Amino acid sequence: MMFDGINLLGVLLAAVGSFIFGAVWYGALGKAWINSVKLTPELTKPTPLTMAIAFLCQLFMSFVLAGLIYHLGGGLTAGLISAFMIWSGFILTSQIVNHRFQGAPWLLTLIDCSHWFGVLIIQAIILSYFS
Repeated sequence: MMFDGINLLGVLLAAVGSFIFGAVWYGALGKAWINSVKLTPELTKPTPLTMAIAFLCQLFMSFVLAGLIYHLGGGLTAGLISAFMIWSGFILTSQIVNHRFQGAPWLLTLIDCSHWFGVLIIQAIILSYFS
């Protein structure tokens, strides 16, 4: 199903794929992440509402990325370049600023920024396939 040139099935699958990636990423790096945010495991257990919000945000991110890829002519190259530009220009810079003001360790920035890089690359690959 298409919405103004955007394949909604691709958007949904990109969100699901990147959400699963996040579960695996933070599952593997959970202890390091918990130590970096200086919280206990009990305080970091997400609620169903938190998980739903996270998924909806990734769904919206996927939709926006799909729109950008579509307006750039589609294809894997446009998708990967768009993902990298969004990540480096907005996510990486925002995370660095936020974490520095929060006094967070650089390890947290590395873990979180790498996660968002993976999310965008996975979304770009899936969306490019459906474009």
